[in-house]
Amino acid sequence: MAHPVDVHFGKRIRHRRWLVGVTQQQLAETVGIKFQQIQRYETGANRVSASRLWDIAESLEVDVSFFFSGLQNEDAAIGDAEAGAVPSDILNDKEALDLVRSYYAIPEEQRRRLFDLARVLSDVA
Repeated sequence: MAHPVDVHFGKRIRHRRWLVGVTQQQLAETVGIKFQQIQRYETGANRVSASRLWDIAESLEVDVSFFFSGLQNEDAAIGDAEAGAVPSDILNDKEALDLVRSYYAIPEEQRRRLFDLARVLSDVA
């Protein structure tokens, strides 16, 4: 069974890779490993060594601390979900990332209108 920290790091790697539009193959080539290893990191099946995490951070143009962001114990995450809060790992969802990318591709004035509409709809719900 994968350790929760390894799973968290894997999700953060995948999250950042999706945000910058890099494939597993491209990341693997930059880091000097095979893409299967990136797959194992992203699922938490394999642990990421400190030096490899450093290389991945450099390749994805983030500070190493990015991978620690949102790291919390499972009890806190369960409490947040029960309280109806937005999950801390919402951007680990590919659909959410695609939505954010699409949102920022909209011209600014239309984006503001869409944002206002979303706020009104969320207040109604």
